[in-house]
Amino acid sequence: MAITKQYLKSKPVCKVTFSVPAKDAKKVVVVGDFNDWNITESKLRKLKNGTFKGTINLEKDKSYEFRYVVDGSYTNDEAADRYQWNDYAGTENGVLEL
Repeated sequence: MAITKQYLKSKPVCKVTFSVPAKDAKKVVVVGDFNDWNITESKLRKLKNGTFKGTINLEKDKSYEFRYVVDGSYTNDEAADRYQWNDYAGTENGVLEL
């Protein structure tokens, strides 16, 4: 898994690209507090090589908790900036520091 950040000079925005290698998966979604943990938003597109990829514009100078949903199973990204315990979910979430 990989996360790429591209800061825009013209706006207070960071383009965050999520890449998840999941060759056998049918659906991968990135969820987080930036989309109210909505699994119907932020679906990643499957590439020919089996990697799911998508880009989201997020406001910079903030931090965001997030996870991936791979065919219904939640998972963290080892490329997260850090991890934070979430009492509601009863697990750690990955955190993006922008």
